[in-house]
This record gives sequence, C-alpha cells and structure tokens, in this order.
Amino acid sequence: MAKKQTEWFENWFDTNYYHILYKKRNDAEASAFIDALIKFLNPPIQSNFLDLACGKGRHSIYLHQKNFNVVGLDLSHNSIESASKFTLPDLKFMEHDMRQPLNGYQFDYVLNLFTSFGYFDDPKDDLAVIRNAKQCLKPGGIFLLDYFNATKPNDHFDIPFTKEVDSIKFDLIKHIKEGRIIKEITVNDSGKISEFTEQVRIYSLGQFKQIFNNEGLTIENVFGSYDLEPYDERFSDRLILVARN
Repeated sequence: MAKKQTEWFENWFDTNYYHILYKKRNDAEASAFIDALIKFLNPPIQSNFLDLACGKGRHSIYLHQKNFNVVGLDLSHNSIESASKFTLPDLKFMEHDMRQPLNGYQFDYVLNLFTSFGYFDDPKDDLAVIRNAKQCLKPGGIFLLDYFNATKPNDHFDIPFTKEVDSIKFDLIKHIKEGRIIKEITVNDSGKISEFTEQVRIYSLGQFKQIFNNEGLTIENVFGSYDLEPYDERFSDRLILVARN
C-alpha cells in the first residue's frame, strides 16, 4: 500500500519554524481579541467553548482564565503536546483532525480563529469542518470564524521579501493560483535550508453566506478587525463571522 502523502500543514505547523516566523502574534494580541469577543458575546460564566485548530492554545488558555470551560483541538502533535502542559479539569487539549466529527461533545461556542480554515485540497473538506462545528453546537449556540479578507486589494503578490527572526532567515513570496493564496517559504537556519508552503483557499463574504446557510447556520454579525470594527470589503484586514445554530 502506498504511503499517504503528507499534507502541507502537517509539515509546516509541526515545525518550530512556523512558531518562530509568527512569534509576534503573541499572547497580548490573543488576549485583546478574546476580551473584545467576550464583551460582545457576553457568554455566561462556565459556558463551554471549543477552540477549533487551537495551535499551542493561547486563546484556549486565556478563555479558561476568564472562567469558561474549554476544549482545544489541533492536528499538530507538537502543538497539542505543548498546550497540554496547561491541562486542567475544565481545560483540555486533544489531537484531532477538524474534518472528522467530534462525537460526545456539545458546546455553547465554537471558535475557529486566526485563519485556521481553507487549508484543504478538496473544498468538500472545508464544508466538513463547518458541518462538524455545527454538530458540536447546542441549539442556539454560536460558531465564530475568523478569516482574512480576500477582497481587500493587495499589491504584495509575486514580490519576494525576507524576514529575519532569531537569526533565522525566511525568504517568502505569495501568489494566487487556482483560487488559493499560496505562500512559499524558504528557511535558512545557519546554512540548513528547508522549504515549506502555506495554502489558503479564497472565500468571499458572499460565498461564506451561502455555505453557512446551506449548513443551517445564520450569520448574525460580520466584523472586519480584531477590535470588532464593521466589515468593509475594500479596507478590512479580517473577515470575522458570527453565526448562530
């Protein structure tokens, strides 16, 4: 039997280089976003949250500190291993592929944050993620998806650029191909060269509305920033959808 080909996110997210490159996306930024969400959503204390694609758990941990019950899921073994150091009776982390149903759990809120969606070759897998999120929600529960704003004009495609972080050189270039934004990443770590990619499918607000509606989720609010400013397709950096089951 042929060995299953490893998908790009399995290679990239399980490396230390991913976390080094994006280290400026820190706990303070995560905390400020969660504070804004809590103020807006006003969830009762001890509400149940699912952090879908939680990474190393920065959002999950802060939510728990705010007196909520939290489960964090991620495909990356290394990320879950790191997050699990913070495990408590009402803060749990599990290695899980979000394309697969999560049976035996019901949540008041399901969060998919920081563009943790649209990674897959088959768009049907994206639909499976939303369907599984809905199945985890209690009646009237909230699904929140934080995505990039694909309709904002961007003149940085096909222009190579370099970042140096912790004495590691990252050469990057982004381009659009077959409805996806692809970022090619070459890492030079003291002469050791490694190559990775990131791939995110382009979805507009209109496409999300159709997908959510088909899955029985009603979009109630759309925001364009982590400060929860109104969404503007021309200028907003984010596309943050708040949908009710």
